[in-house]
Amino acid sequence: MGLVRNLDMRSGDSLEGLLSDKSKMRQQKSGSSRVVTLLTCLQFMFAVYATFLLYYMSPSIDLRSKPDFSWTTRIANQWKQFIIPPHVVTRYNQEANSVVRAESTQPSSPSEVCEHEKIDFVQKKSNDAVMIKLKTELYQEVLDFQRKSFGAETLSQLMAMKSKWDLRGPNKPKITVILNHFKRKTLCAQLDSLLGQTLPFHHAWVLSFGSPNEQSLKRIVHRYNDSRISFISSSYDFKYYGRFQLALQTEADLVYIIDDDMIPGKKMLQMFAHVAGTDKYKNSVLGSIGRILPFRQKDSSFPSYRKFRSKEAGLYLPDPAYNITVNKIVQVDFLSSSWFMSAELVKTLFIETPFTFMTGEDLHLSYQLQKYRNAASFVLPVDPKDKDTWGDSEHRLAYVSETTVIFKDIVQVRDDQWWKVLSTGYVTQWAAMYPQKIDVLFYAHSVDEVKALAPLLLKFSSTVGKKAYIVVSGGKFCPCEDAAAALKWPKTVCKEKRFKIMDLGVGALSGNSNSEVPVVQAVYASMKGLIKIHNPSLVITVDDTDSNVKKALKMATEANTNSSTLVLLPKSSVSKVLWMADIRSTALPNWNRMKIHVNIITQTRANSLARLLKSLSDAYYIGEEVPITFNMDSKVDEATLKLVNSFNWPHGPKILRRRIIQGGLIRAVSESWYPSSDDDFGLLLEDDIEVSPYYYLWIKYALLSYHYDPEISLPELSSISLYTPRLVEVVKERPKWNATEFFKHIHPNTPYLHQLPCSWGAVFFPKQWREFYVYMNMRFTEDAKQNPVQIPRSRTNGWQASWKKFLIDMMYLRGYVTLYPNFPNQTSFSTNHMEPGAHIAAKENVIKHNKADFEVPLLKEDFRNFLPNGKMPAATRLPSLNLFNQPVSLKGLKAAGAKLGQDILKCNQTEIVTVNHETGVPSHCTKF
Repeated sequence: MGLVRNLDMRSGDSLEGLLSDKSKMRQQKSGSSRVVTLLTCLQFMFAVYATFLLYYMSPSIDLRSKPDFSWTTRIANQWKQFIIPPHVVTRYNQEANSVVRAESTQPSSPSEVCEHEKIDFVQKKSNDAVMIKLKTELYQEVLDFQRKSFGAETLSQLMAMKSKWDLRGPNKPKITVILNHFKRKTLCAQLDSLLGQTLPFHHAWVLSFGSPNEQSLKRIVHRYNDSRISFISSSYDFKYYGRFQLALQTEADLVYIIDDDMIPGKKMLQMFAHVAGTDKYKNSVLGSIGRILPFRQKDSSFPSYRKFRSKEAGLYLPDPAYNITVNKIVQVDFLSSSWFMSAELVKTLFIETPFTFMTGEDLHLSYQLQKYRNAASFVLPVDPKDKDTWGDSEHRLAYVSETTVIFKDIVQVRDDQWWKVLSTGYVTQWAAMYPQKIDVLFYAHSVDEVKALAPLLLKFSSTVGKKAYIVVSGGKFCPCEDAAAALKWPKTVCKEKRFKIMDLGVGALSGNSNSEVPVVQAVYASMKGLIKIHNPSLVITVDDTDSNVKKALKMATEANTNSSTLVLLPKSSVSKVLWMADIRSTALPNWNRMKIHVNIITQTRANSLARLLKSLSDAYYIGEEVPITFNMDSKVDEATLKLVNSFNWPHGPKILRRRIIQGGLIRAVSESWYPSSDDDFGLLLEDDIEVSPYYYLWIKYALLSYHYDPEISLPELSSISLYTPRLVEVVKERPKWNATEFFKHIHPNTPYLHQLPCSWGAVFFPKQWREFYVYMNMRFTEDAKQNPVQIPRSRTNGWQASWKKFLIDMMYLRGYVTLYPNFPNQTSFSTNHMEPGAHIAAKENVIKHNKADFEVPLLKEDFRNFLPNGKMPAATRLPSLNLFNQPVSLKGLKAAGAKLGQDILKCNQTEIVTVNHETGVPSHCTKF
């Protein structure tokens, strides 16, 4: 639309007329030239005629005689016919006559052309006690929340605040007022109010778009005869957005857009400008009437904003029908009938294509301002005794027939619109007052991504106590209906006013642009709002989604102060992590916290190492970074070096470490890893170990279940084993043992806690490993007999070259335990092939152990199928065993260690040693 400001209203030009083509302009210019020529000729004729008159009036002429002037008349007529064509003279005479007639009929004051709206009914008042109670209570809830959250000032408090604008000095703001008129007869009342404002306006533009009253509106503006007031018209009806498009052209500081049903009080410009100049409200749109959108009902759906006798339908403020007045500034979801803001903010309305141009510009403005400018909408309070402070001094105008929102079809459109903005991230007053807490917000940018994420989404949806929604890009990328079909949901879910599947309509912003900015901006702005509303523990998408989408999701999750975590899953891994839905909601935000560091101890078994590396490469890492370190002693052979150097590890950094002086197995293992943080976990593997493809998933599932849940207290847990033993290792006879058989009275495949650490594939916790370093340093002796710790009946007392002996001692003294898997036939996440090496105590490396007692099958299928009820049991249901495979409570384990009394610090039998977990140094004794 062409935009025109400050037109000369006396010329009678309209917006439509000014948009004529250049040919019409040339015709007008040609016509003007002919008129000038005509006037010049007439002036010349008059001069000639006057000359003749002067001659005959001279004293030398006898006036008593009857002079004959016929010859002069004949000459004049001949010159006139020759110089000026007859049709030009006729046209000039007609134009002159019409001007005379117009001037003779024009009124002399605005009052003679002004029209006034006749309102023949009193202000509507409700006598419905139930409704009055519901509305009043909800309004009070809103005010209480806003007062506690960010404060709510009265009018006097607002006017006492420091403002940028000096309303009485030289720093007065320039304000453009835009009056939009169609049928109402309120223009004179509005102009009279504006001309009487305590703070003068800079310009006032009266708009008439497709109005049947255009001529009368034009006459009114002309008769006010004020150069600041302009009339702009068009035969095309630009409806509700046209005035905002025109506002883009203002050169003023502030803009005040008013509907034709608003008669502002004479202090309104002063009040609005002052508040708009304060630091608190400078990034806001201000008004006199607003609406608070619906609240969620008990069935989790949202009602129409026009639903009768419903508290959840929201509020209309102020609402004289229910005696609700605004005596403190109140934030609303959108403003109605008038908007006051900085001219800069108007641009925000047009970032996204509106849901419809037929209605809803009020909501779209507030939505866009919040989404892209973090700006809010506020209704200013009034002084009930001073009508000059009212922005709506004749509220009855809102009830006459021209009000569009009383029609059923318009209400439906507006309902659809506000639900659309709420489901794409608009933080309404309901959302702010009642922040939601869900487990996962999935995001899919394409239908293929919906299909990939579907198993995990459906698992969350079907898990009792879990809540998850999916957000799709919409537009040309992934329409809601297509996503619903991919999920095998009815397409009606896209129309229901309840959270389940949300369509961002990204195409409305991105269009056909090749720039990355529109997609990033659209996804980020919407997801930021949705994350703020729903506070998901996790935001999940596939890892190969569009790079711009990943940028937007990363920024959106980082913007949330309530710790939402972005998870990028490979499509092939989604089915491998369905157990995610069984993780407690309090643990889910920690999904990305742990870093599991693989540490391999190797020297001269290249073939064994190659087998281990292949099993590690074939495992499922669900797209996470896993560093790997090779720890080689000084006598490492050439084949091992070549294998290590050529090995490609795509899951994270590869680190090589080689000792200069031979350290032996005790140093090789204990010095292979040291934690860099409390979230750095060390997986220690000798090169004759082999792992299951599911080993990493077992570790992650266990850490989230028993270590990273703030509501689970299991400080005794110090490591997680991949291996299930078949022997009671610490007893001299080393009897065989079957965990499945042992725990069949609980559940044959329950995981369990054991006081024995595992050396054949285990993850060690950072805090306890630091503690172990200090303990080993204080207790290590070349002669094992000098070690003061002697565990009754344990064959570990005689172990001399074992790092594991020191770890057993520490765990026994302090009551620490390891989590073990327990599946049929000791099927495990790691196995020990018992191959000759430095760790096998045998003459000339001849194995004396029975491999069948140590080699166990590797798990090749989803381990959830074996767990009790398909998931990890609660921490309180995990059975615990002492060093000798006897059932003992965790407290009993501590008691046994305290009774031994051989720890580094001397404590009594009701205490155990507590350490500083940052350094691992023993600190004091603590009762258990």
